[in-house]
Amino acid sequence: MKDTIPTAETASRRPEPAARGGRPRRRKLTFDRVTFFLAFLGVPLAIFVIFVLIPFCQAIFWGMTDWRGFSPDYNFVGFDNFTKMFQDDIFLKALRNVALLAAFVPLVTLTLALGVAVAITLGGPSKGPVRGIRGASFYRIISFFPYVVPAIIVGLIWAQMYDPNAGLLNGVLTGLGLDHFDTFAWLGEKATAMPAVMFVIIWGLVGFYAVLFIAAIKGVPGELYEAAKIDGAGRFRTTISITLPAIRDSVQTAYIYLGIAALDAFVYVQAMVPNGGPDNSTLTISQRLFNVAFAKQQFGYATAMGVVLAVVTLVFAALVFLVNRLTGGGEGESKRKAPGSRARRAAAKGGAR
Repeated sequence: MKDTIPTAETASRRPEPAARGGRPRRRKLTFDRVTFFLAFLGVPLAIFVIFVLIPFCQAIFWGMTDWRGFSPDYNFVGFDNFTKMFQDDIFLKALRNVALLAAFVPLVTLTLALGVAVAITLGGPSKGPVRGIRGASFYRIISFFPYVVPAIIVGLIWAQMYDPNAGLLNGVLTGLGLDHFDTFAWLGEKATAMPAVMFVIIWGLVGFYAVLFIAAIKGVPGELYEAAKIDGAGRFRTTISITLPAIRDSVQTAYIYLGIAALDAFVYVQAMVPNGGPDNSTLTISQRLFNVAFAKQQFGYATAMGVVLAVVTLVFAALVFLVNRLTGGGEGESKRKAPGSRARRAAAKGGAR
């Protein structure tokens, strides 16, 4: 008769998994599991369906009507609003403007934010351990301050600074001897209106993302930077080879949020150039939607614009995820790391026996 006294090895051994190629065993639905799924999956799913999915479906329906917004009467017009939209030169101009904002604002903002974050957290003395600059907390507060101010206030302040007659910007430039900026209309010239708006949006958002990246960099193991420093890597090389890959998920999330903000950009633009700027050079889809709905009382047509804006936003987010996946981020990177992790675990088990 075999000895059935359990040993330490048999006690710590886990049950054998299902045979390879066989179906995994299903766990029984207990009361605890059911309540867990209802609380952490059912409730969020219900909130998403009620407050996101159903309103979006309703928007698609109203976008196919000629609803005026202030009466219960409407006619179903099918895709006429969407056809009309893509034949509307003003809407197409607004679509190009938001595409321009989505292309430049996230890229410039995140580049500046990353530079500020790296300088604050890793820009200390080159000798000794890797550390940030002196007074890093002060610089974090200063960089974050513009984000604390409401966007509408930021837009109104910069609208006054861009004023061609009494604006601070022209006054400073004129004081420096640049007399041709005496009455220069930054928001009234087609060549400078959009860059001026972009600058304000970037100025208002860069501090928040700098603080976000500072928190992400703080989570990177210091041994990586110490090893790079021993190998002779400079600050730029360390940023490209260590910092960026380590905070890749944070950069992806920030890029998506910034892209959504740039595609909307209603508050900043409406505060500075409510009329769409010269030749509609700063007009956004949100502004066009607002004017069509409340000035022309074409709520069905405006709702169709909102549906297109939502689709454009989803496409932008999908492109960011796709680029991140194709360049080695996300699940692809995890899968490449998995074999090495399994090998290390196998070696550890072998050494423990």
